[in-house]
Amino acid sequence: MSLRKVAIEMKRRLLLVSNSTLHGSGYLEHCQQQIKDFFGNDVKRVLFVPYALHDRDAYAKTARDKFKSLGYEVDSIHEASDPVEAVRKAESIFIGGGNTFRLLKCLYDNQVVTEIRKRVLEDGVPYMGSSAGTNVSTISINTTNDMPIVYPPTFSAIGLVPFNINPHYLDTDPNSRHMGETREQRITQYLEEPDTPCVLALREGCMLLVEGDKATLLGSTKARLFIREKPTVEYETGSDLSFLLTDRL
Repeated sequence: MSLRKVAIEMKRRLLLVSNSTLHGSGYLEHCQQQIKDFFGNDVKRVLFVPYALHDRDAYAKTARDKFKSLGYEVDSIHEASDPVEAVRKAESIFIGGGNTFRLLKCLYDNQVVTEIRKRVLEDGVPYMGSSAGTNVSTISINTTNDMPIVYPPTFSAIGLVPFNINPHYLDTDPNSRHMGETREQRITQYLEEPDTPCVLALREGCMLLVEGDKATLLGSTKARLFIREKPTVEYETGSDLSFLLTDRL
């Protein structure tokens, strides 16, 4: 590994959240303390990317209202005349949830995938993702739960971490009469393909904090790690998952 690559990785700061809304609470309410800890006092403005939903104006208002209550101003990328320039000037970036295929297609259509990667990995701009925004931060969107309502030019995503994530992971209900595939079966099928990266399954209320080459599991629920041809492993809140950033699993 080159010295330049090491330097880039040490600047990476990510907050990757499974879900925007948790049962019994409002938008981002369950993770608002982690958001404040993550962005801190140095960040004043957040560039919001609402591409995953059709009504971007309404989505931007939702994000603005929430972040304002936390002490941050929001600029929405869909309102910018030049999306690439908006990313270049951003103090921080938040990509929200919705349909992952729509989101990734719009990121490519607006030519911001490479610029976001550069700003986060090279310039150290804090990146927060929720749901679909978490999916696109990884190697690919192959482990999203969403329907392919549009067709992005590739399933390859921004690549801020060297593994995949499955947000909204649901455990198998032994009392259910549903005979369709479980989430566990679908992830296992993905890993049957050669050269597939490991998949970190984040349950509702779970999130991953990445600072340089250190990764820590946060939130109120456990995460489950799927590795090709190996047993799955459960991780408690507070677990050090830094090995996911450096090991080829």
